[in-house]
Order: sequence, then C-alpha cells, then structure tokens
Amino acid sequence: MPEIASGQSSAAIDRAVALLKAGQLIGLPTETVYGLAADADNPDAVAKVFAAKGRPADHPLIVHIGADDLLSHYARDIPDVAWALAEAFWPGPLTLILKKASGVPDVVTGGQDTVGIRVPGHPVALTLLRAFAQSRQNAGQQGGGLAAPSANRFGRISPTAARHVADELGDGVSLILDGGDCQVGIESTIVDLSRGEPVVLRPGAVTAEQLSLVLGEPVLIHTVEASDTPRVSGSLASHYAPLTPLQVLEGAVIRQILQGSGRYAAIVRDCPEIDTSIKQDPNVVVLKDEPAAYAHDFYRVLRDLDAGGYTNILVHALPTTPQWAAVQDRLGRAAHRDLSDNA
Repeated sequence: MPEIASGQSSAAIDRAVALLKAGQLIGLPTETVYGLAADADNPDAVAKVFAAKGRPADHPLIVHIGADDLLSHYARDIPDVAWALAEAFWPGPLTLILKKASGVPDVVTGGQDTVGIRVPGHPVALTLLRAFAQSRQNAGQQGGGLAAPSANRFGRISPTAARHVADELGDGVSLILDGGDCQVGIESTIVDLSRGEPVVLRPGAVTAEQLSLVLGEPVLIHTVEASDTPRVSGSLASHYAPLTPLQVLEGAVIRQILQGSGRYAAIVRDCPEIDTSIKQDPNVVVLKDEPAAYAHDFYRVLRDLDAGGYTNILVHALPTTPQWAAVQDRLGRAAHRDLSDNA
C-alpha cells in the first residue's frame, strides 16, 4: 500500500515535490475531492495518471495551480471575465475552461484546444503547488501546475479522505498527502469561457447565481456529455458510480421496499417525508436536508454502503431547486447504469 503522510509535515511536502519532479504520482487533498497529481508539464508523468485511473485518453484533466499568476503559462487569450471570476472565487472550487497555451501537452487536454484550470482552496494543496512551482523556478523551468483528476478508478466514486485513495489505487500512487476530509465533498464547478458567453458545464459548490452576481449577467447551466465540445471531466452519463446498483426513488417507495425482503441500503434526507421508523432502520443513512451538508457526506456514505454487501442502494430523490443542482448532477450519474460496463 502507498505511504500516507500528513500534509502539514514539511518533510512530506518536500518528498512530494521530489516525487513529482521525478515524474511520479501523488495523492493530493483539495477542498472538493482528493486528486491524483502529476507534473502538468511532463507528458510522460501525465500519461501515468491515465494508466493508474484506467481513464480514456480523450478525457481532459484539470490543471491545478498555486496562484493565478501561472494562468498565462497554461492559457492564452484570457478574457476579462476569467480574471474577474478568479479574483472572486480562487482559491476555491471553480474550474475555468480557457484556450490552452501552445506549450500545454496534448495529453493533459485530451487533444483539445482548451484547458481546465483552477486554484484549489485547500492549505495542503496550495503549500505543495507553491513549493513545486518554486522548485521548477529554482531549476530554471517554467510552470508548476499539477494535472490532478480525482484519485479513483475512472467512473467510480471520488475519494474524500486519504484512506479512500489508498483503497482505490493502492501502489498506483507513490505518496498520499493526508489533508483530512474534504470540506466540499464533490467536484468543482466548471465554467466554459472559451467560446463567448460564460456557461456552466458542470455544477458545483460555486453556483450559477454566484457567478452571475460577479459578472452582472445571467450564467446558463449546460451540463455536457462525453461527446460534447469542449469535453470536460465528469461528463459521462455514468460517473461517480458505486459498483452496487443505485436507484433514486421517492420516500414512500423506499419505505415499501425496506419493509419487504432483500438486502437493501438507503440514503434519505432528514425531512418530514421520511418516517421516523425508516430513519431508525440500521440499513438507512440519514443526511441533512441541506445541499452543502448533503454534498459533504454523499460520496463518503456512498462508498461505505458500496462496501457493505448490499444488493441495491436506494437514494431518496432530491429537490429540483437550483441549490441542489450540483448534487442532482452527481446522483443522476451515479444512478445511471452503463450496460457495457461489466462492473
């Protein structure tokens, strides 16, 4: 199993920098989910990310940087709206899709002319990114960004704790920096700024309403599929998925199923629609009826239930309000069963 070291240890940060400079992979905590990080300027290292995850080569990666002054190293023709959003939300759970700079390896972008970039809002991630960028500068090199998709097998549940990365990838990662449980718990909002008006391609903790307030204009949500352009992370119909079949149902249906026979688990919201007797069932996990709190716990609970030997996981349907859009997106993809996937 890989080494797990405290991200607050300067020795662990130094070791992580050395591994990255040597073209190795590390597990990196962010405020959203844990990432599998490689030197974004090293095509061979980035290729190892795809191999470790089992990720298709045409699925782009997000480049994480330690400060927005590196933005122009990875992107070109940067519009004013990008700088406005960076000032408002970075460090934080917002990824900007921009035209890529000429030096960005094609392996990072899945062969596209765009690149996703963000500054993560986690102290360990920022410390590592800044130390790595400084080490490259000291060596007379530019860059310092890390290509870091979620540290899990492709299409599966994203990790929100260091132990999840170890369980998922094993020796596929050289070192995991432990930064505690992820504060947000789902992946970043992705906003496309490469083709004119800003458009949300993947909802997240930064909402369209918040983006609109900064930009002074409405920002639309257009969640994409894998064949769309630009392609972005988490765009498959089936994604963030447990191995156990998952169904999204109304509370009354869940109650009926649990009262019958079968090895079922359920995730429900703490709301009046769900009877107290259901909430007290040992196979039922009750999450707060609030979007941010629900998002924080969702992947962890889903991962725990997936390892519980259940035949099905039943999930209480979520509200359809804009505040729930990000979790709705993840739940819908987790529930979608790809029949070509034998798992």
